Amino acid sequence: MEPTESEMAILSNGKGHDLEDDLAMPMKTLPEEDQNGTQTVRFDDVDGGLESEEFLPNADGEKHIRFKDFEGKTSFGMSVFNLGNAIMGSGILGLAYAMANTGILLFLFLLTAVAALSSYSIHLLLKSSGIVGIRAYEELGNRAFGTPGKMAAGIAITLQNIGAMSSYLYIVKSELPLVIQAFLRADPNSDLWYLNGNYLVIMVSASIILPLALMKQLGYLGYTSGFSLSCMVFFLSAVIYKTFQIPCPFEEFSANTTAAHLSLNVSGHGRHDYHDNGLVHEDDESHCSPRMININSQTAYTVPILAFAFVCHPEVLPIYTELRDPTQKKMQKVSNISILVMYSMYFLAALFGYLTFYGNVEPELLHTYSRIDPYDTLILCVRVAVLTAVTLTVPIVLFPVRRAIQHMAFPKKSFNWLRHVAIAVVLLTIINMLVIFAPNILGIFGIIGATSAPCLIFIFPAVFYIRIVPKEDEPMNSVPKILAACFAALGVSFMVMSLSFILIDWTAGGGQAAGGH
Repeated sequence: MEPTESEMAILSNGKGHDLEDDLAMPMKTLPEEDQNGTQTVRFDDVDGGLESEEFLPNADGEKHIRFKDFEGKTSFGMSVFNLGNAIMGSGILGLAYAMANTGILLFLFLLTAVAALSSYSIHLLLKSSGIVGIRAYEELGNRAFGTPGKMAAGIAITLQNIGAMSSYLYIVKSELPLVIQAFLRADPNSDLWYLNGNYLVIMVSASIILPLALMKQLGYLGYTSGFSLSCMVFFLSAVIYKTFQIPCPFEEFSANTTAAHLSLNVSGHGRHDYHDNGLVHEDDESHCSPRMININSQTAYTVPILAFAFVCHPEVLPIYTELRDPTQKKMQKVSNISILVMYSMYFLAALFGYLTFYGNVEPELLHTYSRIDPYDTLILCVRVAVLTAVTLTVPIVLFPVRRAIQHMAFPKKSFNWLRHVAIAVVLLTIINMLVIFAPNILGIFGIIGATSAPCLIFIFPAVFYIRIVPKEDEPMNSVPKILAACFAALGVSFMVMSLSFILIDWTAGGGQAAGGH
């Protein structure tokens, strides 16, 4: 039966056709229109991976396309901003502490290795996505392992990104009251509502994060992502500048209640001796000379911190979906540039933060500056910039969680504004409750970084690739699949070792340090 004119119009746009032929013969190239005038699902089909779109045919063999009116319009630069902002997060504040516990050379080696492995895993995701025309992490899991794969990917994304968003809002809760207090020179013991972190985190979530999270498309956040990254560039510039302004050993800001309060957050593992007067007395070890390699009980936390810092994989496919004129090569370039920029910023922030304080650097770098002068105008501006950056990152991270929930709970539902808004409100409510009521959520982040992060970076991209790429194209004994298998094994080893070290340290009483990132 000949198709009607309206049907031909849909087919000519690459929409509304059956995927039966695509499932029978996976793509090896990016095909154009076939002899019948229809298209297979192309890797650069801008409609291929929209939120809550159904990629696999239903039982009746028909595929119901969602969001037909959407086109990828996000520019290359905005995509770099969005992915870079997804990579950048609160982890940068703990990297100087990580370097103090590994040494410069070991830290550089680990940072380089994790960045390179992250880029390779994105390559595996993009290649798997190109073969089946799917641009949703959860649906790749569905194609590879059915419902269990879909649920595993969705749960990992949800846990990882809820942990990340909680860490960002925890920074808002702890830092914003101190910034307001310092600017107003207010009494820290007063009961003023605007010095209560619980009230402030709710206000920031409702007034800034929620409106941005209600955007229909991720590409709209490119401008806020660019501004967020500029704030972190300002943070980095201030850290480099302060390296040449602060002597070592530095002088404590005496009789300062804010510094005494902040010192309570420092983990005590043989580095400092805290006395009743709130001042720090250095131990016999020299703290004013850099160490190239350093291994201690806190070294085990460095790899999870770095892995956590480079997790952007849930955001890769949504950003790729909204990229203008998307191709695998173009998206890989977006990823490589974003990772390279963040790699450079991470290393410079860690290096100059470490060279400023050496062994006295704290798990949260800005706290160390406050011990010198809590009213330093430059550092106060830096703290405002960091607060702005982490606040604007939360909506970027929330999008993949909402997509994961949509694919797990409402796989056959088309876009609905009420559901779109409701999921965002519920997620932000849960995260705010965690930040406000959990007595110590920082230790949870160490576990999340050691479990969901290796799954999303190492294990899932590799096993999805092995399952999705046809054996006719790449046999199991081919070099790409052997490398992917080794990559998955590396992820499993990393997870087991990280969890073992963290649990051993918790047993020994050092669990508080898990939140160093």
